Amino acid sequence: MTATSIKPAKLADAIAEHLQQLILEGTLQAGERLLPERELSTKLDVSRPSLREGIAKLVQRGLLTTDAQGVAHVSDQVGHTLRDPLMLLMDDPDARIDCMEFRSVVEAAAAGYAAERASEVDRTLIGEHFQAMIAAHALGDVEAIARWDAEFHFAIYEASHNLLMLHFMRSLETMLRSNVYLNRRNLFEHRASPESQLDEHRAIHDAIMARDAEAARAAAQAHMMSTLRTQRLIQESERRQAASIRRLAHKDLVAPQRGRARH
Repeated sequence: MTATSIKPAKLADAIAEHLQQLILEGTLQAGERLLPERELSTKLDVSRPSLREGIAKLVQRGLLTTDAQGVAHVSDQVGHTLRDPLMLLMDDPDARIDCMEFRSVVEAAAAGYAAERASEVDRTLIGEHFQAMIAAHALGDVEAIARWDAEFHFAIYEASHNLLMLHFMRSLETMLRSNVYLNRRNLFEHRASPESQLDEHRAIHDAIMARDAEAARAAAQAHMMSTLRTQRLIQESERRQAASIRRLAHKDLVAPQRGRARH
């Protein structure tokens, strides 16, 4: 039997539960295509009829869909009802601030749990993402910094081993990645010392690696509150600039005044 094989009393039910768990913890994500039936049955060490029945159960639950060839995909509707309306809000600067306030609470909790629960695989992944962030900083590559910043935070969600938290944050992944990118771009361009962002991430990384849950929570919250303060200053500056531009444009919108008539 392989490490991923299943030998349950009710095989189809166990297959369904196994795949469902992978979807709920974010290992299998919306839109991803599963292996063809023959390969997947071999991978799981189960019969093809049992696999087919297990997949049918997940199709019925709305977690999987099948194409014309019978190949299963993770449903695009996983997290759909939560994700799409919130994505529309990300065009609003105030909503982006709200997102950061929300993250300050959730990420502090996730970092604390990760410090307590992270496996060696989790710790390796967090470390690799942090090293990639350092390399991106050295190059001044804002796109790469933002990408690895997001990967670092999602690795911490995974390392929390709280399935509800992970599934909820995965359902918001596009919005969160957008929020991280906008934050990083603004901070890199406006902060006097872009390295301060790296130092804040290092504090989170080091606390998780030391398995110091209290320090990890404090470091994650300090990072988010620092980012939030800076973003608010940037937003206020941009609003003042926009108001100035509107005043300058006034003369292009209003007819020139003529001399007042004499009485």
